[in-house]
Order: sequence, then structure tokens, then C-alpha cells
Amino acid sequence: MFGVPTKFILIGSGLAGGLLAAYLGRRGYEVDLYERRADPREGNIVGGRSINLAISTRGIHALEQIGIADEALQHAIPMRGRMIHDKSGALHFTPYDVDPKKCINSIGRAALNTTVIEAAQRYPNVRVHFNHKCIDVDFKTATAQFETEGGRLAVRGDAVIGVDGAFSAVRKSMQRKIDNFQYDESYLAHGYKELTIPPGPDGSWQMEKNALHIWPRKSFMMIALPNPDGSFTCTLFWEFEGPRSFASTKTDNDVRRFFDEEFPDAVPLMPTLLEDFRQNPTGSLVLDECLKKFPDDRERAFAEYFECRKENADALADLAVGNFIEMRDKTASRAFRAKKKLDHFLEAALPGVYLPLYTMVTFTRIPYAKAAQRARLQDRIVYGGLASLSILLTALLLFRLVAH
Repeated sequence: MFGVPTKFILIGSGLAGGLLAAYLGRRGYEVDLYERRADPREGNIVGGRSINLAISTRGIHALEQIGIADEALQHAIPMRGRMIHDKSGALHFTPYDVDPKKCINSIGRAALNTTVIEAAQRYPNVRVHFNHKCIDVDFKTATAQFETEGGRLAVRGDAVIGVDGAFSAVRKSMQRKIDNFQYDESYLAHGYKELTIPPGPDGSWQMEKNALHIWPRKSFMMIALPNPDGSFTCTLFWEFEGPRSFASTKTDNDVRRFFDEEFPDAVPLMPTLLEDFRQNPTGSLVLDECLKKFPDDRERAFAEYFECRKENADALADLAVGNFIEMRDKTASRAFRAKKKLDHFLEAALPGVYLPLYTMVTFTRIPYAKAAQRARLQDRIVYGGLASLSILLTALLLFRLVAH
């Protein structure tokens, strides 16, 4: 590669950081992965911050490349559709796909993160360092500064990659040190709080286990994903501020009143609701292939990665917000359910020709930008066809009326 193995410094050992460390380690690079938090395997994880993951084709493919898909999915639970709970307690099930075998899988974030980190550590050239808080990066020398229990530490490599997500320390250093550095950061008006539905007395699930449960309430919602132990991890998405919000809900009576009004069928299943609400915090919401293509030219590999990834990352951000709004606002409406049925009908009638957006995002590896573009085109054709059909039927009706 470079005479001596290239050394990568990765900041952040979340799912992306652990997976990237494994990919780079597999290619023979020296990798040091740094994480500000403690080792999750030591049982020091702070609760209430980890929304369960729903993993499907794209995520499974990424795990397969380092041989851990079967291991990671061992305790996953398949979810074949959305179970919508209205305020009366009535249930409406919407399958994800016309093929019942196609499903998304509920999996605990912490367990998956541990599996990914352990996969990276199987490579002798990968080292993981916990309790190392990145405070600065010198991009000219590829040197990262850390705060540790033993004091400050400077580590130099050949490249520094930030995989530290929101509130990124690497990005903050880029803001300070790179001229004309620009980035766009926006926040939803909603926060989230993790809650729990425990197993039933016999250890069984108290709701349908093979579904993603949603309580859509227009401006807010609650969801629940199944766990192997019979419990459900629930997440309330609600406004930070406002007359009905996290900020205005101050007492146990406020919490109980709100849940009794909005989620009456869930309350009897949530014996630790008040405790969970008080104690759990409120949270704010490809490179491998390029290195394979240009193993001796890091700069060219990074440039190509940016070129092919930027539009898809932007599209993914838009799709994520769109999915949030869909789950919160639209899943309760009859028009939405009718559109889903039409999608499934067209997908079955035109296999390989018509693919719903959700199917493209979840059950294929079509790039996000192309999937969004194709979905917009399909919608224009479908809605145009429906409009034309409506005009034709109206014209025929008028013709019959005139003829009589």
C-alpha cells in the first residue's frame, strides 16, 4: 500500500465507527478507534438514549461483508408491517410489502454495537480505546488530541476520520481550522424519550410481536419495537416546547393525564411509565469500495467517496424526515392506507417495473437519490393516470346524462 501500513484514526465507536474499523482492518490498515464513552460491554451504558434499530437489506448487506450478519441477527425479531393504534384502541395492520417474507428486523442498538466492535477487534491491526474524549484535531498533521483519565494525549496517524455523529468533535475542529468550511445542521422541533412495555406474566409479548407498533397523533407519536425477552422498547416523539410538550409536562399527574388521553390502550401495559418518563433523558434527533479502487491514493479515494456519497447522504436526510412525518401524521389516515394498498397492487401487477419508495429504501440497495427520484416519477405517472381516469369517467357520465 504505502511501504508501511497506513494508519487511520477513527473518532467515534458507534455503529458506523465500529463497522468502518472492521472494514479498514480487513484491508490490512492500522486502525485506532477512539470513543469518549466507556466500553458498553462493561455494563455502564446510560439508559434512555438508544432507540431500537429496524435493520433491513442495506444494513444486513453491510454486516455480511465482515461475516457477522447471522451473529448480529441471532436475536432480531422480524417485523412484517406497521400496526397502527388509533385513540379508540382499534388496530390497523399495514404490511411492508406484497411478499410476506420481506420484513425489517427489530434489534437492540447496544447489542448490535457490541457485535460490530468485537468484529473489528478480531483484526490484530485494529485497536479500540474507550474513555478517550476528542477535543481537537490538527488536519495538516493528522493528529488528534484526547482527554483521558490519565490526562491529555496526542495521537498522530496518516488520516483522521470523524464518525462521531451529532455534535461531532471532528466537525467542530473543521469549523475552527478550515477556511470557508460550510455545513448545514437543522433540528426537528421534536425530542424523544424511551419508555418500556415489559413482558407479560408468562414472559410473552403483550402485543403482536412481528410488527412495528405506531400510535400516530398528527403532531407527535409513540412507537414500539419488540425485544427477544418479550418486552417492547417504546419511544415517544414529542415537541420540546409548547402548551403540550416535554417542557409543559412537569408532574406525574401531567404524564398520566397525557398518556390516558392519547395512548389509552398502551397505559395498562406500561407499569413503569412514570419512572421511565422521569428518569430517561430526552434526546435530540461506501468508503471501503473507494479504498479498494484506489489503495495507493488516499486523497483520490476520499474525493470519489465524497462525489458518490454526498447526494445520497442528502437524499437519506430528506427521506428520514419524510418517514418521521409519515409515521407521525399520515399512517392514521384512510387515504394513506389506500395509497399503500395501491402501491402493493401495482407492485404485484408490475413486478420489477413499479417499486414503492419504502420497498426501494428498505428491501433493495438502490442508491437513495435514485430511489427518491424514481418514486417521484412513479407518483407523477400514477397520479396523472388517476386524474386522467377521473376526467374520462366524468366525461362518460356527462355523455350518458346528455344522451338521456
